[in-house]
Amino acid sequence: MSNPWQLSSARIVEKTAETPGVATYVLQLTDDSLRRRFQFRPGQFNMLYVPGLGEAAISISGNPIQEGLIPHTIREAGNVTHAISSLSTGDTLGLRGPFGSSWPTELCEDRDVILVAGGIGLAPLRPVIFDMLSNRDRYRRCTVLMGARDPSGLLYESDYEDWKRRGVDVLVTSDRPADGWHGNVGVVTTLLDRLPLPDPASALLMTCGPEVMMWYTAQTAVARGIAEESIYVSLERNMNCAIGLCGHCQFGPHFLCKDGPVFRFDKVASILRISDL
Repeated sequence: MSNPWQLSSARIVEKTAETPGVATYVLQLTDDSLRRRFQFRPGQFNMLYVPGLGEAAISISGNPIQEGLIPHTIREAGNVTHAISSLSTGDTLGLRGPFGSSWPTELCEDRDVILVAGGIGLAPLRPVIFDMLSNRDRYRRCTVLMGARDPSGLLYESDYEDWKRRGVDVLVTSDRPADGWHGNVGVVTTLLDRLPLPDPASALLMTCGPEVMMWYTAQTAVARGIAEESIYVSLERNMNCAIGLCGHCQFGPHFLCKDGPVFRFDKVASILRISDL
């Protein structure tokens, strides 16, 4: 990425409804050369631009080794994402990126890896799952713990059985019961509380979702014997420039766009304790 301000044209080649208000948009850069060169690391994000409205920072939710296709799972949450929701296959928008830090997949070799997601928080973690599936022999036990406010909010639910068949354990929970739901009821930390951890000192945990969920996930993990240095969180703030100049995403001494969004928990724990920061 030689010029971080340079917008590239991207076409929507596939659009899939996921959960209420959430859809996955598979983008393809229209420039052949840029399409071949585009690479990202799990946890990074792009800035997506809608003319006349502006940009939104959206995590890349695809497979890092799949050339040419760049999925983004987007929840309608503002003017830009609402405008994107009205686009269809064949429409174009602007893209610049990728930006930000990434999940520490390089530290996962020969370790138990636990992913804890709340709602749309599974989207930034999905590239890690693709990495697990492609390199299953690098990891010991791989576990995905997924929670949602109700069963309709369980993201990528149709993929769970395939993940299980390929060696990734998937446990889900709904914060509240619903008609026809026969699964676990309770917040996602209840799954972590009951998860067998034969060697917690070797486990590495990554979590993404509401900040309060990540805070309690980290506290539960520490209580189970996982070191703070082995816990990673992905944080979200309003990002306007993506390169640390505008200051909109400042979080204590950090700028989430360039220092994050992925942080080791012990580096931000003292700030996460401060509500509404």
